[in-house]
Amino acid sequence: MAKKNEIIVRNIAIKTLQSNGIDYICITDIAKQKNSTEPKDVVKNWMRQKNTLEYLGLWEKLNNPNFKGVEFDPLLAEAGSNTFTMSPSRWIETTNAVGIKTKNGAGGGTYAQRDIAFKFANWVSVEFELYLVMEFQRLKAKEEEQLGWSAKRELSKINYRIHTDAIKSNLIPNEVTTIQASIIYAEEADVLNVAMFGMTARQWREANPGLKGNIRDYASINELICLSNMENINAVLINDGVPQGERLVKLNQIAIQQMQVLEGYSNRIFLK
Repeated sequence: MAKKNEIIVRNIAIKTLQSNGIDYICITDIAKQKNSTEPKDVVKNWMRQKNTLEYLGLWEKLNNPNFKGVEFDPLLAEAGSNTFTMSPSRWIETTNAVGIKTKNGAGGGTYAQRDIAFKFANWVSVEFELYLVMEFQRLKAKEEEQLGWSAKRELSKINYRIHTDAIKSNLIPNEVTTIQASIIYAEEADVLNVAMFGMTARQWREANPGLKGNIRDYASINELICLSNMENINAVLINDGVPQGERLVKLNQIAIQQMQVLEGYSNRIFLK
């Protein structure tokens, strides 16, 4: 499934998508920089040029094992002549190209692999190309940051299961009710919250009434790494029968040490 996104370049919305691991940028949107009324014609005019087809053909030969090179050669021979015309759909159908895609309906247009899109943007406007590259790089950096955060959040959830299993096996008697058991789980979760953030989940909610989710949803990547480690360590301490108060102090010391290593300094108020 294609992943869609959008960047704003010089007040123009440029759609992007990722398909089969390849980043594509909507060159129809880029063409609006040159002709906001008929951007499709701008794309066609670019594609009918000989140097454009040379570039597109070379890209396909390097990246597409199913590229129809035999069908490409006659097109290249005709390119640049007064009677030669080329459209994205004809290019794709004739050569089995993957560097350019066409989409209909909402979010439709002609999309090109990012290097091809940058080449087109350069033809449209050198200045616009520079802004496009900068905004696209900013988008990819944001995506990578979010991916890293999500991965660490999932790791924290997995380790939380290990943590709760240790609580269930060692701290919850068989005869307690479900409500009583949930209280014990919450208390142990708050052991980690206080050790890491200096506050319980309830204290965080009271301090942040306008935020959705919980305290861990707003943790940094480094904090999630530290929390994952602490959950494993707390599970071991619970299995070893260490009292909650002793575990809290020990976990806080670990949180301080690990955050100093991860960030080079501690910027949170921990237990003293």
